[in-house]
Amino acid sequence: MDYETTDADTFGRSLRGIGLNLLVRDVPAECAFLVDVFDMQIFQPTKDFAIVTYGTQVFQLHVDGTYHSNPLLGLLPETPPRGAGIEIRLYDTDPELAVLKAQAFGATILQEPTDKPHGLREAYILCENGYAWVPSRASATA
Repeated sequence: MDYETTDADTFGRSLRGIGLNLLVRDVPAECAFLVDVFDMQIFQPTKDFAIVTYGTQVFQLHVDGTYHSNPLLGLLPETPPRGAGIEIRLYDTDPELAVLKAQAFGATILQEPTDKPHGLREAYILCENGYAWVPSRASATA
C-alpha cells in the first residue's frame, strides 16, 4: 500500500491484526520525535493525523480533537504523562543510539541502556506525551 496517497477509507479497510493508535497533543511534534530518535517514516502528516511506519509495522497518530465523540477522550489526563502503563517496544532499534538521539531531542531518559535478564539490552525513553518507547536489541551477554 502506498501510505503517501491512500485515502482514509482504503487505509482503514486495510488494517488487520492488532493496531496501535496514539493520541497526542501535537501530531507534528510527535512525528519529529519519532523521526529524529527512531528513524521512523511519516506519511500524510497533518496537524490532526499521521500514518507512521517502523520497519514493516504501521500505526497512527491522532490529535486529541479528532476524538471529539470518542469515549476515550474523557479519560485522558489533563497533565502528562498520559501513556502510563504501556511500553512501545522497538525490537530493531539500538538502545545506545536511540538514547543519544533522544537526549539531543530533549526527551526524558527513564532508564539508560541496560542488559536485562530476559536477554535484551533496552532503554526507556519518555516522549512529551508520556509514552514509554523502549528501543531493544538482543544483549551481547548470555
